[in-house]
Amino acid sequence: MRLLRSTDLALRVLMRLAVAGESTPTTRDVAVGMDVPYTHLAKVVAELQHMGLLAARRGRGGGLTLTERGRTASVGAVVRAFEGDGDVVDCEGPTPCPLNSACRLRGALRRAQEAFFASLDPITVTDIVAEPTGALLLGISRGPSGPA
Repeated sequence: MRLLRSTDLALRVLMRLAVAGESTPTTRDVAVGMDVPYTHLAKVVAELQHMGLLAARRGRGGGLTLTERGRTASVGAVVRAFEGDGDVVDCEGPTPCPLNSACRLRGALRRAQEAFFASLDPITVTDIVAEPTGALLLGISRGPSGPA
């Protein structure tokens, strides 16, 4: 299973903010630091804000901060929210699979997908930035002019 780009970005934004300390990087700062298009990251940030995982403040002194809910968020829940709960394969698409009525693969793939999500459920954002990851994140989030 391959994660959507938006899922990957959401997890990386949460990780970046989890180690931000007192700094409040802007969406643009994070986009530059992650080398991703601002418009794409802005959509991800908006969804994370809607989920209550981060707070965004505009204007002078504004920026992004991780909420307490964001720190304790389950990685599985974040992945589910961005990936959706659709099947791994599209058996009902424009040209439905002729095996659809008797196929056992679809159920097996659904169980595998649920096992994947379930394995991520007990892991929190705080867990994934524990040392040595946190120190590494701090190192790569600094640009030539200091913290991002």
